[in-house]
Amino acid sequence: MSFLQALKEQRWDDHRYYHHSRVNQSLHLFSALSFLTAYVFLFINPAVSVFLGWLVAMVLRQTGHFFFEPKGYDDVNAATHAHKESIKVGYNLQRKIVLLSIWAACPLVLLMQPSLFGLLTPHDSVYGFVYNLSILWLAVAGGGLLARTLQLFFIRDVQTGLVWFAKILTDPFHDVKLYYKSPYYLYKGEWIDPMYDVQMRAAAESKQ
Repeated sequence: MSFLQALKEQRWDDHRYYHHSRVNQSLHLFSALSFLTAYVFLFINPAVSVFLGWLVAMVLRQTGHFFFEPKGYDDVNAATHAHKESIKVGYNLQRKIVLLSIWAACPLVLLMQPSLFGLLTPHDSVYGFVYNLSILWLAVAGGGLLARTLQLFFIRDVQTGLVWFAKILTDPFHDVKLYYKSPYYLYKGEWIDPMYDVQMRAAAESKQ
């Protein structure tokens, strides 16, 4: 597949496997809007951007995955949760727990090592602590993105890694396009997406 075809395929798999809950979809919409705002603030106030990205956008997004997305057998895709987790290109729930644990430990690390072993100027105020924490959280985000990309180079191939890298950076734009109606469906009482688009594609592929 070409780069764009592979990107489309990764996005499709992400949608059909991991976004059945209308609550999860709605949280992804609000998360995407928060990330897009964070992108803007990255050029205005990087510290605000980092805190908005981690404390708002990421919390909303992962809350949807951990607490609202069904973990049982996926009848639409005829796949178990364990199978989907094993073939996940990016961060599955287990890898997310590791990443989020590192993120959550960062404030404690800065309290115990204000200079981060000489890498940062030790904070002498609340603002200094917040600023240093934003740098550390930005490093965790960049490190997590780069680490999984490089890992995919070896366990899959270079294109898969680069496609996933591009997907993560552009997910906020795609999520807004994909899930902007989800709050409306949730308001109507539809907790689970019937996934008609997935069923239609599966039916079309079975006829080929």
